[in-house]
Amino acid sequence: MPANRLSQPLLPVILAGGAGTRLWPLSREHYPKQFLPLTNSQTMLQQTLARLGGVAASAPVIVCHHDHRFIVAEQCRALGVEPGAVLLEPVARNTAPALALAALQAEAAGDPVLLALPADSHIGVADAFHEAVRHAVPLAAAGNIVAFGVAPDRPETGYGYIQAGQPLGVAGDAARIAAFTEKPSRQVAESYLAAGGYYWNSGMFAVRASVYLEELKRFQPAIHAACAAAMAAQTKDLDFHRPGTAFADSPADSIDYAVMEHTRLGVVVPTQMDWSDLGSWRTLADVLPADAEGNTTSGDVIAVATRNSHLAGQSRLVAAIGVENMVVVETADVVLVASKAHVAEVKTVVERLRQASRAEHREHTTAYRPWGHAETFAGGGAEDGYLVKRITVQPGESLSLQKHRHRAEHWVVVRGEATVQRGEETFVVAEDESTYIPANVRHRLTNRGPAPLDVIEVQVGALLAEDDIVRYDDRYGRE
Repeated sequence: MPANRLSQPLLPVILAGGAGTRLWPLSREHYPKQFLPLTNSQTMLQQTLARLGGVAASAPVIVCHHDHRFIVAEQCRALGVEPGAVLLEPVARNTAPALALAALQAEAAGDPVLLALPADSHIGVADAFHEAVRHAVPLAAAGNIVAFGVAPDRPETGYGYIQAGQPLGVAGDAARIAAFTEKPSRQVAESYLAAGGYYWNSGMFAVRASVYLEELKRFQPAIHAACAAAMAAQTKDLDFHRPGTAFADSPADSIDYAVMEHTRLGVVVPTQMDWSDLGSWRTLADVLPADAEGNTTSGDVIAVATRNSHLAGQSRLVAAIGVENMVVVETADVVLVASKAHVAEVKTVVERLRQASRAEHREHTTAYRPWGHAETFAGGGAEDGYLVKRITVQPGESLSLQKHRHRAEHWVVVRGEATVQRGEETFVVAEDESTYIPANVRHRLTNRGPAPLDVIEVQVGALLAEDDIVRYDDRYGRE
């Protein structure tokens, strides 16, 4: 085992991949749950970053899918956090390869202790988390792989469990890991609770970079080889690090399956920190404040003779009468109605949407871009021939220089002042003015003003898809 040469005592690694399909329709492929404000005004990623304020650590490394890079950058900027690095996965391969990317980069810079944290965990007691980290770091520095185990308060069947073995006799009641067990039946979960010595697997770990890589190479050489090749070929893209295409050759596996279930270095640090992975509508409802009837709500909601239900509205009033143990979630394009007992089957709906080549599992009617966002109002079907959007461009930002082969665009400025490049001319379109962009003409929309620019865009043509974009120049490095 390499000598203990920790030039950086602790390096947080935020694992921000994942699609969060069980929280559909709020969580979607292009804007999954880790980027949503589910429990307060901060997103789950922002809460994870803010929680590090109580930990002595280096600037965090964030690992995310390349499609989400600008979301990550904006949410870090809004929080005033500058990451040490943002590593972009070209494809999703689960947490074991994601942590390997960060470990490979970190090992070359001093072999720190990595604090691997899922970006979507809810932790209600931050002090308990900070205390667990303080107990875990010296154990990890000594060559152990430390898992954070949450003391269970109910026989939960939706979480994996860690069985504690031989106590280490150190502060924090750490013990060797005797076994990892998958999501148990109700009867088995009840026996764990009665027996004691079992903890929920939080998915949070502390481990030196070199130790993780050695164990990964021992038990999962294909993952190690693919990630090593990918990092050897990494390139810089603006403020992002792009591993090479060899990453796609890695098997997809979690840290639990790939390493923890095989290693003899596993240690569990027990903690009581009011933790949840927010893996379903039921678990989200469990952490939100409930009214006298047991209902949790968000948005514009009226509940009459309704009990133990989760009701959420985004764009209109949700009224529930005489329902019990239900989940009702409204978005601009989808309404989900489910029994709490069947919320796990949301994934089945998502799979059917995917098989039918529909878009509702991928994106909301509002699509977020590095320059701002675009909200679709109407049209877009093959039979419509038109599409209406509201485009919001943030101050100082600009869309790419582009053209469309199969559609023309009409722009009406409703707020701000637009600088428009159309063909060889550049001109300003003021509030309550409009302009026309013919098909096959290069154009660019820029906001040089101090406030957001709002433009109503009406697309007309035979093809209204995003792939009808030919880009000539893009400040964000998109093709």
